[in-house]
Amino acid sequence: MDKLGVFLCTGCGIADAVDVDKVIEAANERKCAATLTHACLCAPEGLAAIRSTVAEQQLNGVLLAACSERAKAAEFSPLAGDNLVMFRTAIREHCTWSHEAGHEDTTMLAQDMVRMGLARLEGMKAFTRLQEAISDTVLVVGGGRTGLEAALAAAGLGHPVVLVELSDRLGGRLADQVSVAPEEPPYEAPQANPIPTLIDEVTAHDQIKVLTSTAIVAIDGQPGQFKVRLDGSSGLELTVGAIVQATGASPYDATRLGHLGYGASPDVVTSQELEKMLVAGRVACPSDGRTPQRVVFVQCAGSRDESHLRYCSSECCINTLRQVNELKRINPGISSAIIHKDLRAPGLMEHFYLATQKNTGVMITRGEVGGVEANGKLKVKLQHSLLGDDVALDADLVVLATGMVPRSADGERIRELIDCRHQAEHSESSQVRETSAKRAAELVSHEGTEILHLSYRQGPDLPTLRYGFPDSHFICFPYETRRTGVYAAGTVHAPMESVQAAEDGIGAAMKAVQCIEMAKRGEAVHPRAGDTSYPDFFLQRCTQCKRCTEECPFGTLNEDAKGTPQLNVLRCRRCGICMGACPERIISFPDYSVHMVAEMIKAMEVPEDFEEKPRILALMCENDAVPALEAAAANGATWNPWVRVIPIRCLGSTNIVWIAEALSKGIDGVILVGCKYGDDYQCHYVRGSELANTRLGNVGETLQRLALEPERIKVVELSHDEFDRVPKVLDDFAEELEAMGLNPLKGF
Repeated sequence: MDKLGVFLCTGCGIADAVDVDKVIEAANERKCAATLTHACLCAPEGLAAIRSTVAEQQLNGVLLAACSERAKAAEFSPLAGDNLVMFRTAIREHCTWSHEAGHEDTTMLAQDMVRMGLARLEGMKAFTRLQEAISDTVLVVGGGRTGLEAALAAAGLGHPVVLVELSDRLGGRLADQVSVAPEEPPYEAPQANPIPTLIDEVTAHDQIKVLTSTAIVAIDGQPGQFKVRLDGSSGLELTVGAIVQATGASPYDATRLGHLGYGASPDVVTSQELEKMLVAGRVACPSDGRTPQRVVFVQCAGSRDESHLRYCSSECCINTLRQVNELKRINPGISSAIIHKDLRAPGLMEHFYLATQKNTGVMITRGEVGGVEANGKLKVKLQHSLLGDDVALDADLVVLATGMVPRSADGERIRELIDCRHQAEHSESSQVRETSAKRAAELVSHEGTEILHLSYRQGPDLPTLRYGFPDSHFICFPYETRRTGVYAAGTVHAPMESVQAAEDGIGAAMKAVQCIEMAKRGEAVHPRAGDTSYPDFFLQRCTQCKRCTEECPFGTLNEDAKGTPQLNVLRCRRCGICMGACPERIISFPDYSVHMVAEMIKAMEVPEDFEEKPRILALMCENDAVPALEAAAANGATWNPWVRVIPIRCLGSTNIVWIAEALSKGIDGVILVGCKYGDDYQCHYVRGSELANTRLGNVGETLQRLALEPERIKVVELSHDEFDRVPKVLDDFAEELEAMGLNPLKGF
């Protein structure tokens, strides 16, 4: 951009805190074509003044030095157009609200913010939106309750749906149940199974095409343009805009529960095997066909167990309450006992729990099952029970409430993962521990489950978390996966019971439709929802190092035979992680690049050492860190005036050249503040913060060779709600640098 204008808002206390004339002087240093101050830029009069100046001076770039880009977006966004780019610098939050009014350091900070904003603006380019042919069709994979609800929801929103089911019928596991847990007031008794009605609605809908006995052969392409090949009688090839994976879960393998008597006696059955009796209308002991007098239900059979499934499978407790009620309906003379670690009936299911508890002949008690003896009459041994220690209950039939394993990976793979983790943590042999840990890591990042058959360089199916569920940032966007346009729902997504699975299917369908509509507008999906920029690869300088293809969390890039990256732009989340990974710096966005941020760093004024005014560069993630900083400012917090903040898309987009540029310029320290990462709290871009930590781990040696302390670089993780912590993080780093002394490269 060559004709730039700076528009400085003087409202909201800005003019009271800084010397406005000196701030404008900083703008004129870079030979701006126009500068303007106004008491309220976001007011109609202020917006009119901006438009008038842009037209008169024929500006092609505008710097708004005012409030945060999170404020007044509706007012300022329309200013940018095809031939006009705009950048906003948050002088209000990052400077005047958070620093001493009238102090020279506050004015110097405002000046630097204008210089840095102009440096960024000079490198920005106007760009046009993507305009691609986009399919309206939603593909739903799986015909259980989740898939049926997803299909109806998407079709109800006006989108054609293709529903693919591997088996020869719809309904999934729920089709084999006689009833479901209560879903309507008074929530005290089982209700009729909704599956038959749902199947009728789906098969009768003119916008839904149902394909049973059908599997996916391959899925190529990107959101809006997925090319799907199917096998089975259809042999279809179709184009779809988005995909809902609702492949459900399977019961945990009960043959691994020998300590609970399974396999030792035919009268120890799983809840699924009991369900078949309930559907048939007669409950009998498999050993001799007699009617049981007492049925003991063992909860958490293989769930919440270090040796099996560590997680709660969520549906088991409610399902057992339902089966106890059905058992009483079929034969009121049968008594039931439920043994649980703690019975989980959240929300309105408390009514169901209390109603079941009042039934005659139903005992519910807490305890752990130490084993089941199968010598003639069954004996269920209890430990740490409310009935006392070392108590044994006689039973005619024992029902194991087995947990669920997601159908995102084959069951054998999940079982192997569980075994490897157990060996890695409990083996006495260090070699076994090491080998098992390595194998477990390979299984977690499994290369393919061969359900979707995606033609992605990073594998043919959705990457999963440690327990086999497709990964997602459950806090911020629960249906997103690491494959843009593919949304996991139901029990393949997370452990849940039937009514939750129904809601999950509807939610995923809405996200699929949203993805299609945003693809039509050339926009990114969450977390940079609405972003119309996309990366450009200067492939003439590509060395085929493959770092971009390996480190992209979303599988955006494929490779040709030589290893050259191939961009699928509609898969891209616009995080810039590939930009941070590239050693040749060939990847850039029209409004965000290695060069632009480097120029911002160069534009900072670094005082001479005798002035004793250190400078700190803070590279802060736009998703958590910057909003937390601005929330702190809005709450009256202050922080060290030496800090210069540059918002970046993700910590993973940090290129090492920025660190080198800052330190060689004489900046005294660099702090990177980004999202927390890991399975329990993921970075918005899944791996961005983790990758930044990994890359920066090698910088310390380089600094020592330059006679610089490694402590001059610091990485901090925090979440959006830790706004009270941000000022302290910055102040503490400033104190550490002051104790360390000024950067010895200052002035060179």
